[in-house]
Amino acid sequence: MNDTLIRTLQLEDAAPLLQFELENRTWFEQHIAPRAQEFYTPQGVRRHIEQYLDGYAAGSWHPCVMLDGQGRIVGRANLKDIDRHAASAEVGYRIASDQAGKGLATRALRHLIALADQRWQLSCLLAYVTDDNLASARVLDKCGFVQGEHQAGMEIIAGALRGGYRFVRLCP
Repeated sequence: MNDTLIRTLQLEDAAPLLQFELENRTWFEQHIAPRAQEFYTPQGVRRHIEQYLDGYAAGSWHPCVMLDGQGRIVGRANLKDIDRHAASAEVGYRIASDQAGKGLATRALRHLIALADQRWQLSCLLAYVTDDNLASARVLDKCGFVQGEHQAGMEIIAGALRGGYRFVRLCP
């Protein structure tokens, strides 16, 4: 894990990102809403990256990838919906199934917290976790997020409407 690099997403990441998403698609769809089918093509991933980088240039996104020591993408981490006036953003991350439980989600979230503070000067971070995603809830708790009230019907996962919680972290 110590040799894991976290950096801003680049256009050159298209092919390895598609491989990462395809290899982990079933795993991700157990925990978060599925992506549209057209995403899972070279053109779809390239469009996705271009949209994220446009958001980065506009100051509304900060998309990152996590690379292992061999340069393989093993995770993603994003600040999204950055609102400079409200000094807030939402955090999100996804870790490869073969890397789960190794501390990468915590490392990704700590990286996003540092970006929010140092790069974007944000004072409030939000996250949303479904009821059955206990591992993500533990990571958020470990990183100083506070669980809010339950929200019914938060997201559709595996064809079922699931509830969950909004988490908030106020940054110093």
